[in-house]
Amino acid sequence: MISSLLGHELDRPLSWLIKNSFLERVHPTALTLTGLLVNLIAAAAVIAGYWKSAALLILVAGLCDMLDGATARTQRKTSYFGGFIDSVIDRYSDMALLIALIIFYALREKIFMVSLCAIASLGTVLIPYTRAKAEAFIPECKVGLMERAERILLLAAGAFFNMMEIVMWLMAIFTHLTVFHRIYYTWKETRKLPQEHPTDSRR
Repeated sequence: MISSLLGHELDRPLSWLIKNSFLERVHPTALTLTGLLVNLIAAAAVIAGYWKSAALLILVAGLCDMLDGATARTQRKTSYFGGFIDSVIDRYSDMALLIALIIFYALREKIFMVSLCAIASLGTVLIPYTRAKAEAFIPECKVGLMERAERILLLAAGAFFNMMEIVMWLMAIFTHLTVFHRIYYTWKETRKLPQEHPTDSRR
């Protein structure tokens, strides 16, 4: 939702920052990989129980994620493969944090929280999958409340304010509501398309 509302509204100030700092010489993919590395460190902090450190690292990684696209556009280095690899790395980052939470609660034998994190993980994976699959048939599918920016902010807030259990409840519920919203939206949009020979891509 945040990403949809802002779109590229932050590009102008971010472009000024990039052109007037060392970021002008940094390749966008380097920022993408830096974000992954920071998220892996954040995941280690979560497992160790260093919640406030994890929260700050999650936000730093989120900043890298925001800057890589803006840097690519500022440097005119956007490409189909760049967008693809950014999306793949984002999935690794998402799952690193959620798997870390599963490990954290498993080590403390909190089976219910392990289950809740697993449910949130499933929803987190399905949100970008439903978008990618939908956009094979329709121009755009960005509907839903729980996009990546919201998930990052929730995880950071949960870690910093020590309310991760509440955050996991929110993610377990709203990630799947977002998936269902995208399924419904895609159903409505595809009904407007010719139906005589839809692609059969079932597995």
